[in-house]
Amino acid sequence: MANDANFRTCPDTGFKIHLPADRLIKWNAVTGVVFLLIGGIFGIAVALTRWPTVHLLPADMFYLVLTAHGFNALLVWIIFFEMAILYFASSVLLGCRLATPKWAWAAYALMLIGAVVTNIAVLRGDSSVMFTSYVPMKAAPDFYLGIIVFAVGALIGCFVFFGTLVIAKREKTYEGSLPLVTFGAVTAAIIAVFTIGSGAVILIPTLLWSVDLVAHIDTLMYKIVWWALGHGSQQINVAAQIALWYALAAILFGAKPLSEKVSRTAFLLYILFLQLASAHHLLVDPGLSSEYKIFNTSYALYLAVLASMIHGLTVPGAVEAAQRKKGYNNGLFEWLRRAPWGNPSFSGFALSLVLFGFLGGISGVMMGTEQLNIITHNTMYVPGHFHGTVVVGTTLTFMAFAYWVVPVLWQRELVFPGLAKWQPYLFGIGMGLASVFMMGAGTLGIPRRHWDINFADAVMSYDFPGAAYLMMGLNGLAALIGGVGGAIFILNMVGTILWGKKKVKAAAAEEKAPEQPAAVSSYGNAGTLAVPGTFTLAMVFLVAFVLYYFVNWKYLAGVWPLS
Repeated sequence: MANDANFRTCPDTGFKIHLPADRLIKWNAVTGVVFLLIGGIFGIAVALTRWPTVHLLPADMFYLVLTAHGFNALLVWIIFFEMAILYFASSVLLGCRLATPKWAWAAYALMLIGAVVTNIAVLRGDSSVMFTSYVPMKAAPDFYLGIIVFAVGALIGCFVFFGTLVIAKREKTYEGSLPLVTFGAVTAAIIAVFTIGSGAVILIPTLLWSVDLVAHIDTLMYKIVWWALGHGSQQINVAAQIALWYALAAILFGAKPLSEKVSRTAFLLYILFLQLASAHHLLVDPGLSSEYKIFNTSYALYLAVLASMIHGLTVPGAVEAAQRKKGYNNGLFEWLRRAPWGNPSFSGFALSLVLFGFLGGISGVMMGTEQLNIITHNTMYVPGHFHGTVVVGTTLTFMAFAYWVVPVLWQRELVFPGLAKWQPYLFGIGMGLASVFMMGAGTLGIPRRHWDINFADAVMSYDFPGAAYLMMGLNGLAALIGGVGGAIFILNMVGTILWGKKKVKAAAAEEKAPEQPAAVSSYGNAGTLAVPGTFTLAMVFLVAFVLYYFVNWKYLAGVWPLS
């Protein structure tokens, strides 16, 4: 092993932490939180503009703010935090030195420079092309350049992660197979390499087009390749958040998966099939064959759905098995009632799992059905789905993990522990309701990209059902509630890192041995499949899935009524 002077030992967990990795985790995580704040402010402005009664911004400012919100909240905040997760899952969990810290810092610098450059381009007012930046809309060259530079930095970070795994294997800092959490992080990193490569394939020619060095970009080809980037970035999130679900289950309960081999297989299915889900953004486009659409959105996509359902069963199942081993065996749900609901790491983890499954998962499969997609495409249903995946799924999971990693690994007390107990509920429920209201409004036809859903300045007016306007107003209220929750999280994280009190080391007589790193880094199996509470909840999910799926077929049947 490298010089021990470059390591410190965490007194709570026993992790041997490489100091350069420690600093990189901090800087990437904190920078991500700063961009979460920026993206969140823009998001509140978007929600208040879409609220017909408030209608905050004029048209030009709305599209500028919408572009900035998508870039910062969907891409920058999450990928910065994911870099921190990759370094944690490799260097910290495996107890080894981080490969090439200088390259990791170069990756951080490129990501930061790229994010700033693109934000400047957007705020300057000549790049309001929204997150998707579909051609023939043309942004300023530095808009594309910033995203490319950011992506190069993220790619370097992925290679540093892979290099760290090689070092850990060579220096034998762990035994046997890679820990499951690290295996999940490998899944995320592999998908990230494909995603970033796809972005390069389409954004580099688009950059050249923006400076008139390329004469033409085919619009359909742009969308096909761009969504490998746009949707692929969400697949990175899914793999990373599920890896953290397993980590939090182990940290909080000492839980082991019901079957580690099955969980690993589910991650492998993500690598092979999850990218195909991007086709649901193309199902109403001409030029793509029905065979392509049907294969991508049914036979192949279902294998990715199977993987998600495996994780959705084995993660809460692992928690139930661990709780029952502790004696919480009365009835179906004593194990759940006795869970630490006042601990923001657990409440955030539990809410993200449920909301991601019921909101993001069900809506994603529905949108991925070729026939049903036509009633939701380019409506408010699509951002409703996004908020059911990226926000109450990924972002809430990252928040839950931050509540553990910041106080424990960096030995700081939360500055506002009382507020932290309520924060996951405010953020999760607020943004969960926003997702529901957006999907409801989209089902009633509210457009996704239009500045004024009243169409007040249109030559031919159109009136949506009154319930649609109500839902957009409720979406604004829900976004404000979620925004309060987000602000509490940011205040807690930044405040804890900057001025949180150092934890007081226990007296020698009261000290107990730290938990072994194996609680996270080495699994095995739970040793039982007797998890009746989890199977009951899974059946509730299945019934909700089936009912919602066929309700949407009923909606489809009403599009063109036959007489």
